[in-house]
Amino acid sequence: MIRPLLEMLRLRSGPQDLPAGAQLAFILTIAYLAQGLAADRIMEPSNTEPRSLMAIAVQFGAIIALLRLRRLAERIPQTISALAGTGFLIGLLSILLLRQLTPGEPQPELAMAYLGLFLWSLVIDAHIYRHALSVNMSMGVLVAVVVFALNFFLLRATFG
Repeated sequence: MIRPLLEMLRLRSGPQDLPAGAQLAFILTIAYLAQGLAADRIMEPSNTEPRSLMAIAVQFGAIIALLRLRRLAERIPQTISALAGTGFLIGLLSILLLRQLTPGEPQPELAMAYLGLFLWSLVIDAHIYRHALSVNMSMGVLVAVVVFALNFFLLRATFG
C-alpha cells in the first residue's frame, strides 16, 4: 500500500492504483487526521481540533460532490485513500520542518522549504483530482486551487 502512495508523491501513480475498499480510506483518513492535529498543535497549541476536522471535511466533501456530479461515485474510496495517504506523508514532512522552527528568529530557508512543500502538495492533489475526475492536469490544478481557496475562506470565516 505504501508504494502507490510514494509513487503518487512522484506523480507516477494515481488513486486507481490503491485498493478500492472503504476500509483503507477509513484507516488513512484517521491517520491523516491524527497527523494534521499533531502538526496544528506545533503551530498553534490550543483549540486546533475543529479547524483540522473542518479542513479535511471540506476537502473530502468537495471531491465527493465533484465525483458524484460527474457520475464517478465508485471512485470515492480510492480518491479519499489517495488524498488521505499522500496528505499524511506530506504532513509528516511538514512536522519535520515545523520542529525546526525557532520562534523570533528569521529562517528564510525554512520558510522556502515549507512553501515548496505546500506547492508540491497542491500539485499532488491536482494529480489525484486529474485521475479521479478523468480530466487534464490543468483542470486538476484548477480543482486543487479552488478546493484550497474554499477551505481557506471557510476556515477564516469560521475561526477568524
